[in-house]
Amino acid sequence: MAKVTRIAYSKNLTHSKYELEDIASRLGKLRTEIWQRYGSISGVGLTSRQIRNRWLAAKQEFDVPARLWKATLRDTIGDIAAYREAAQVKVRKAIQRRTDDKEQRKRLYTLLKYDRWLEDSYLRRMMRKYCKHGHSRVENQIILDTNSCTTFEHREQGWLKTQSLKRNKRIAIPLNTKALPTGTLRLILRSGKVEVHYAVKETMVCSTAPCGDAVVGIDKGYTEAFVDSDGKRHGDGLGEILSQESDYGKVKYQRRNRLRAIAEAKPHKRKNIEQDNLGYKKLNKRRQEHKRWVRDLVFKAVHSVVDKAAVIVCEDLTSPISGSLHGKDQKRRLSGWVKGLLAEAIESISRRRGVSVVLVNGAYTSQMDSRYDILLGKRSGDSFHCFDGEVIDADINAARNILARADNSEIQLYTPYRKVKSVLLERTERKKNELGLLNSDSSYTPPPTSLPVPANGRQEGGHQRRAKYWITLTKLEGTG
Repeated sequence: MAKVTRIAYSKNLTHSKYELEDIASRLGKLRTEIWQRYGSISGVGLTSRQIRNRWLAAKQEFDVPARLWKATLRDTIGDIAAYREAAQVKVRKAIQRRTDDKEQRKRLYTLLKYDRWLEDSYLRRMMRKYCKHGHSRVENQIILDTNSCTTFEHREQGWLKTQSLKRNKRIAIPLNTKALPTGTLRLILRSGKVEVHYAVKETMVCSTAPCGDAVVGIDKGYTEAFVDSDGKRHGDGLGEILSQESDYGKVKYQRRNRLRAIAEAKPHKRKNIEQDNLGYKKLNKRRQEHKRWVRDLVFKAVHSVVDKAAVIVCEDLTSPISGSLHGKDQKRRLSGWVKGLLAEAIESISRRRGVSVVLVNGAYTSQMDSRYDILLGKRSGDSFHCFDGEVIDADINAARNILARADNSEIQLYTPYRKVKSVLLERTERKKNELGLLNSDSSYTPPPTSLPVPANGRQEGGHQRRAKYWITLTKLEGTG
């Protein structure tokens, strides 16, 4: 059973926060040391228990209670393992691009899966490329296991007691809820408060309503979260929220940079400026509020999709988007696009509500004509201009292409984009031949439903339509 994270906040915390900050700072130094020692090749194959036994055998001492540093060790080694697994996903893609030999792929995948990639020079080189030596600067977290803390209710308020730096003394933390956290806890000290993060079964707090019965393709967007192949939009207003926050941050940090320059130029004003004008309390609060708004909008959008779908076909956008086709402002706004959150929401909600998710290769899905499944046409903003003069919605067109890509045996999930383009160009040439577009004497005319109707209601003649098609086709082929 999967679990989700819930957060309880401290309420009216007094002087106890200073001791908690001291403990978190000491554990932060330990976390940094663990990353430095075991965040590279020297930590491959080692578990937290093996490292703990080494430290105990060497009688290594820390200036925090034993349970706290052991829990921090387990958590940090888990973070390092997750970091390596994320790099292994990229290495698997590199293996698929490198060879088509199934036996060779199987051998490399096996070595990678069981952390034996040091035995192969190619895997070692790829892991060094995609898994750089990690570092940690986290100094505001405390990990508590079930034996280092207790929870209870007093006067209709939840309380948490945790270990302190003094023997047989506990720190009491009042909570803003009567729902007592359980299991392993993560305390995060932020903006003068303590956040208590704990895991609960998702069926206890999340929706498990039945899903729909349709098969839909969805295109992940910026203006809205999703557009499905039926033409419905989900999560309207996402782009406006992201753009407003991005523009606000630009102005805010420009002003802060000017104040920082004044502080450096005038040392007698530096202390007051840093204390009164360059703090992070308001910024952190606004950033957290923004994340909550965006997360709520995205998850509601996914629920809206799942209400109608039993199978969701979507593009795989795990790889970073490269290129320099946008201006500075557009790049800044797109950098705040939450495609990782979109993927997380689809994965978690589909699992809870019993929906199948099919990931497909997203290469050129925005540049194809979904009516004929060919690479002929041009996208301009929110419109897609077809070769026959018809203009359709670009997002709906992309969603329909994504849906069709699920049944395409020639284009697999990890097919390189160059090969995808060659497949599409071959298919386009065949389709043009079928439609008679390779011969200027062709009498081909599209179905009446695809023809634009003039404002005066009169239908154009065949020779006029063919002339317009050839002008449009020549322009598109000329632009490459």
